[in-house]
Amino acid sequence: MNLYNDVRAQWVAYLILFAGLAIVPALVNDTFILNQFAMYGVYGMLALSICLCWGFGGILNLGQGIPFGLGAYGMAMTMQMQSQDPSNPMPPFMLNNSLDHLPWFWEPFKNTAIGIILALLVPTLFCAVFGGLMFKARVSGPFFAIMTLAMLNAWYTLILDIQPYTNGANGITPPAPLDIAGASVDPYGPAAYWLIIGLLFVATVAVKLMTMSRFGLVIQSVRGDAERVRFLGYSVAGYETAIYTISGFIAAVAGCCWVIVTQYVSPAQFDTTLSLSMVIWAGIGGRLSPFGSIIGAFVIQGAQSYLGDTFLATWLLILGTFFILVVRFLPKGLAGLVESGLSYVRFRRRDRSNGASAAKLYPQPGE
Repeated sequence: MNLYNDVRAQWVAYLILFAGLAIVPALVNDTFILNQFAMYGVYGMLALSICLCWGFGGILNLGQGIPFGLGAYGMAMTMQMQSQDPSNPMPPFMLNNSLDHLPWFWEPFKNTAIGIILALLVPTLFCAVFGGLMFKARVSGPFFAIMTLAMLNAWYTLILDIQPYTNGANGITPPAPLDIAGASVDPYGPAAYWLIIGLLFVATVAVKLMTMSRFGLVIQSVRGDAERVRFLGYSVAGYETAIYTISGFIAAVAGCCWVIVTQYVSPAQFDTTLSLSMVIWAGIGGRLSPFGSIIGAFVIQGAQSYLGDTFLATWLLILGTFFILVVRFLPKGLAGLVESGLSYVRFRRRDRSNGASAAKLYPQPGE
């Protein structure tokens, strides 16, 4: 059997990956670089959410910025209220916009625990409702992708228009780091980094176990032939809604983490470019592999950080060209290239020992 498809080898690969990520603070002395690595962890979560939704569920989602942005705004509101004087809970930007009292939907964020729960719950419920309506109407394929893109732009416009409550294009900048149980989470310290990598590890393990379960098998069957699964008595809309909602929850967690490490949120989190980038990360890394999707996010964003300033706007053209080439010649992404490489090495060894043809001994992709 190809080592790539060996479950034990896969778990070993994940352990090696996260063990390596865990020791980064011991190897990096520059706090700025450590903060940058923490942001890569956020990008990895977003790529993982796309892998689950698009790769395993077959649902091309071009609006993953919605749960990401809602989660980010929820966390920013929580952190902003932590810094406000209880006797004067109005954030400065509201006073500048002539508001005379704190809006009702800001009130729950005075409590940190409730604020974090709402930051995760609201985007998850949105995905459940929106996904339920779309999938029950059997909206799928490119039509669903267009609907998510339209909804993303609607949220972007809404956040801009309600400037007195969201500070419009300027966004929300909490003046102090997140405080949890009296402990401040320094965005440039190891604690914030380990928090994000820990959440990424938990999300990755959960996704991996989910795809190996009966639920994951049904989801992948829906991706392959939804009508056949429907004829077998399964609720296709229910399974699609579930996978879309879980994917949205992971994106909401990423949104919360984003604000923790940047102390900033703006309508840019709802920007179309970011949501399309998430698809590119998963596509290049391998949308059928959680490991590959995470690596894809790390590689692409790392390259952008160090090459983007050199190539400027040309970088987007380079990235787009690379994505097209990967989709055309490597439909499984870089993970598929690794799979083929391991398969080739294994087959070549068998050929030398037995003189048999690997192509005859093992079925090839598509057979």
